[in-house]
Amino acid sequence: MTGTSDADAPVALRRTSPPIIAVDAMGGDNAPGAVVEGAVLAVRELGLRVVLVGRRTEIAGLLAEHDALRDIPVVHAEDSLAMHEGALASWRRPRSSAAVACRLIRRGDADALVSAGSTGGVVATSTVRLRTQHGVLRPALAVTLPTGETPTIMVDAGANADAKPEMLVQFAHLGCAYAQTAFRVQRPRVGLLTIGSEPGKGNRLVRRTAELLAAAAEDSTIMDYRGNIEGHDLLARKVDVIVTDGHTGNVALKAVEGTAAFAMDAVRTALTSSVAAKAGAMLQRKALRGLRERLDSETYGGAALLGLNGTVVIAHGDSRARGIAHACRLAHDLAAGDIGEHVRRRLHTRPAGWLHRLAQSEGPAEGR
Repeated sequence: MTGTSDADAPVALRRTSPPIIAVDAMGGDNAPGAVVEGAVLAVRELGLRVVLVGRRTEIAGLLAEHDALRDIPVVHAEDSLAMHEGALASWRRPRSSAAVACRLIRRGDADALVSAGSTGGVVATSTVRLRTQHGVLRPALAVTLPTGETPTIMVDAGANADAKPEMLVQFAHLGCAYAQTAFRVQRPRVGLLTIGSEPGKGNRLVRRTAELLAAAAEDSTIMDYRGNIEGHDLLARKVDVIVTDGHTGNVALKAVEGTAAFAMDAVRTALTSSVAAKAGAMLQRKALRGLRERLDSETYGGAALLGLNGTVVIAHGDSRARGIAHACRLAHDLAAGDIGEHVRRRLHTRPAGWLHRLAQSEGPAEGR
């Protein structure tokens, strides 16, 4: 990835019409009510094109309550993924609403899937139905962390608990494609999450990944590799893309979400502890509203599953209407920005098999 070429430039919008977002109406703790309401918000307030997938009669009744029967089409799916289902869901539920939504994407009747259903079930179903892009070893979940106007992206957040160094290098490229498509970051800064910032810190997987990332990013015009970062750097905005395996990433994500929730509860308690505190809170209500918005996970729309032949966004399982609408907006932005083509061009900047040959030439990959 040295020099400059057309492949180095951000992908321009190629669509002549807005993307169509297939929303899994039956996925999530608050489905289908909150999902349908969120789809209505996405159409009316955000101007998006949405189709709901699920049990037609039930969805039609909810749309009627919002006077939206004419605004949003419905595609029937008789089954749905249970929130406890994991990797086998794609085989057990071939007619689920998530599977039917993937079928719409494959037929060209939709451009993206949004679901608040079981993460494991949606990952498995969409991977089987949509398939990984050519050259992609494993799809990865990318989440945005609340680090300011331009969020930091963490990849992988839970799709691959057991990863190889070559996969983590691809995760870096997937995250860079996301940063360029969604946030217009021209040359994303990339950091590798481990237990110390010094070179050589971490387990065998991290050390080998660091070697491959440094080689892959050498003289690159599309990736700025900054080396190791630690857990306390997750929200420090030191990098644009944080790379890790799915096990570590999911633990880190849950820790950040739990800490944010604890902080907001502590602030709320402090601001209601006395009459003077309540008066001060009234004077600062605009700033406090902005803080709450920034720390609310629903603001960012959930996780994008990158590396598939189709755009997939997995919203939080407990998403309410606003979270579903934001997930639809994220899916729209990624599909409109043609993130799939962006990923393809990044991975094929070098000749096919370059990463495998790089790993082989520098010795056996560790941490497999």
